[in-house]
Amino acid sequence: MSFYSTNKQTPVVSLKEAVVKGLADDNGLFMPSQIPQLPASFFENIEQLSLSEISLEVAATLLKDEISKEELRTIVEDSMNFEIPVVNVHDNIYSLELFHGPTHAFKDVGARFMARLLAHFTQESKKQLTVLVATSGDTGSAVAAGFLGVPNINVVILYPSGKVSDIQEKQLTTLGQNITALEIDGTFDDCQYLVKKAFLDKELNQKMQLTSANSINIARLIPQSFYYHYAYSQVKAQGKPVVFATPSGNFGNITGGLLAKRMGLPIHKFIAATNRNDIVPAYLQSGHFIPRPSEHTISNAMDVGNPSNFARMMDMYDNSLEKIREEIIGYRFTDEETRQLMQEVYQQFGYTLDPHGAIGYGALKDYLKDNQELTGIFLETAHPAKFIDVVEETINKKIEIPANLKRLLEKKKESIKMSIEYEGLKNFLLAKV
Repeated sequence: MSFYSTNKQTPVVSLKEAVVKGLADDNGLFMPSQIPQLPASFFENIEQLSLSEISLEVAATLLKDEISKEELRTIVEDSMNFEIPVVNVHDNIYSLELFHGPTHAFKDVGARFMARLLAHFTQESKKQLTVLVATSGDTGSAVAAGFLGVPNINVVILYPSGKVSDIQEKQLTTLGQNITALEIDGTFDDCQYLVKKAFLDKELNQKMQLTSANSINIARLIPQSFYYHYAYSQVKAQGKPVVFATPSGNFGNITGGLLAKRMGLPIHKFIAATNRNDIVPAYLQSGHFIPRPSEHTISNAMDVGNPSNFARMMDMYDNSLEKIREEIIGYRFTDEETRQLMQEVYQQFGYTLDPHGAIGYGALKDYLKDNQELTGIFLETAHPAKFIDVVEETINKKIEIPANLKRLLEKKKESIKMSIEYEGLKNFLLAKV
């Protein structure tokens, strides 16, 4: 299995090179040269398999010839060592709870898998590797936890000042060791721009080895296909077509689902659910992709004005608007609508949504009004306690904070403040060489 750039201006590379580089030299995103099909027997018996068994089969099928199945088994079992349950909220609407990992967000899946894969590929290298990552909230904490203490790997996280929740910020800024947090005076898009510019800086890359842990890295994307398979296995017995509603910001999460479908998972439809940063839903409606500065919302992990993984999505659909419209529907919600959904679900069904899951739920509910014959699953991407102020204020109820998050709140924040000027980041990185 080789990997090509979505910009198609560079030669194909191995899995190791794609993971270690993160971003292609032509600024494109890596994609597998071919997406293999899982055997029909896998789906016939999928409900009998565990999360790690499903994950191993998907990974081994996609990454054959690049890494042995036994080595993958170790990586998968170490990465996927927490539960990802499907919970019935009401009627034919289910929540895929992706917040039972160590940092209580869906990005634990991708970050833990990537950290272990990268450690496997660099274990014999004497050269220091710097993981450079931009975060709008949960990516940074999952990456920090996944790479904490990994030998020969330093992690530098850029996050927008004042635009992440208190708990998210403490998860980024209190670990120490090989983790450094840069507090950028700007938006997530500014952070993402700085990271991408660093990858394209020839002088910087000659002096240090950089890679990314954002969803632009293929090693973050691949494991996000695992839980779509696992969710399907938990509702398969109902015998109904399945639709997924995915809260979307940088669109890596939904791209993981698209990868699962290409491998044979029978997904009826995808719903891309966004907040006011509705660049992709607007594209699906108008046919014009128009990035714009991101707006700050209560669902901050989705505050992205120029989603990177849109390039992968378009590549998978041969840049055809007609093809993408056949499989993906877009919805958007304001903060007011999001709060209303959170109140409604808690009051009527006793289920507590975080602001991101609420948007997925709202999109799914609207779509299923005219599609009652389907089973709907929305992705609950983070524990409500990670947005405790918004959640408690909205549903007027105290939220139980998981013990490991509670301990974080007592720790002292350690961050380095920085402007959105690239030279500041470059000088900081060069000083670490």
